[in-house]
Amino acid sequence: MSIYQFAPASTFSYDYPYVTWTEAFTDEELNSIREIGLALGTSSALVDGGGNEEGAIRKTKVSWIACDTNTQWIYERLASVCRSLNSKFYGFDLFGFSEDMQFTQYESETEDHYVWHQDFTSSINTPRKLSLTLQLSDPSEYEGGELQVMTSSEPCGAEKQKGLIVGFPSWTLHRVTPVTSGKLYTLVVWVCGPNFK
Repeated sequence: MSIYQFAPASTFSYDYPYVTWTEAFTDEELNSIREIGLALGTSSALVDGGGNEEGAIRKTKVSWIACDTNTQWIYERLASVCRSLNSKFYGFDLFGFSEDMQFTQYESETEDHYVWHQDFTSSINTPRKLSLTLQLSDPSEYEGGELQVMTSSEPCGAEKQKGLIVGFPSWTLHRVTPVTSGKLYTLVVWVCGPNFK
């Protein structure tokens, strides 16, 4: 007789202007993603369309995690989360990832941040429809660096929790407040699909 135990069900929420998902990755896996991102070597992030003189819009360092035999498990796990969240909350017509995943490092020494923006880009031919951010740092490792979403007159800040995935439509206005102490690491992914009709 075969015995196969289901993994614990994830906890997800839609109490705010975004959705969340917990327990998609173990602590060891989160640390592994962080090591993969750092090993690639980070460089200053660019802003689509320019206009980021002296980090006025965005000041942070990034590297890009491509899908290969060593990272496919990350893509598969996040694809599963994307499908579940989209099915339950959005119902967008999606076909997957059209870009490498962005590993992001925010440092307090330079008060790294990203001002209010939307996740549009001219660098790909298909629209970003769903944006997801995976928190790779424990809240005890940094101060500031709050992911805030704006869908009304006041911003709503996401909970700081290592392993928490925050998702929202890519046209949603959002920002990361300056990191004032320590370092914050995240993994950002955009899910694309056909043009809206």
